[in-house]
Amino acid sequence: MNWINIFGLIIVVLMLLPNILYAYLKKPAENQCKNKAMNALEQIGRYGSMFLMVFNIGIFEFGFYSNKAFAVWLICTVALLLFYWLYWFLYFSDPKITSAMLLAIIPSLIFVSSGFFLRHWLLVIFGAIFSVGHIYVTYQNNSMKDTK
Repeated sequence: MNWINIFGLIIVVLMLLPNILYAYLKKPAENQCKNKAMNALEQIGRYGSMFLMVFNIGIFEFGFYSNKAFAVWLICTVALLLFYWLYWFLYFSDPKITSAMLLAIIPSLIFVSSGFFLRHWLLVIFGAIFSVGHIYVTYQNNSMKDTK
């Protein structure tokens, strides 16, 4: 089972749960972003990051530098996940661009910071690709909803 990162799997599942719940309870809105390149970057980054969080493929990944680095990563990741769930709760009750943008930024931070702490450079690359695409697409999809 060395090829599966159990912590990464748990993190990905915890990030997906509110998305699945939202899609189940609310009618998904049509994607307003017409930029095909950014939509593609978002999806490539998303699935690449999730895959690399869960599966240890042995390419450009070196693991935590120390036990202290693992502890710092774990604390930071748990805090980011708690903020992510908090902003999902806020977005459920009142969808605003501020919450939507934080819901794009936080998973981006989780992917990129996990890559840095794990010294998993492919994850950093896919996390950065996801960040650019997801933040852009989220802004396009939410910028007309409110001006706050």
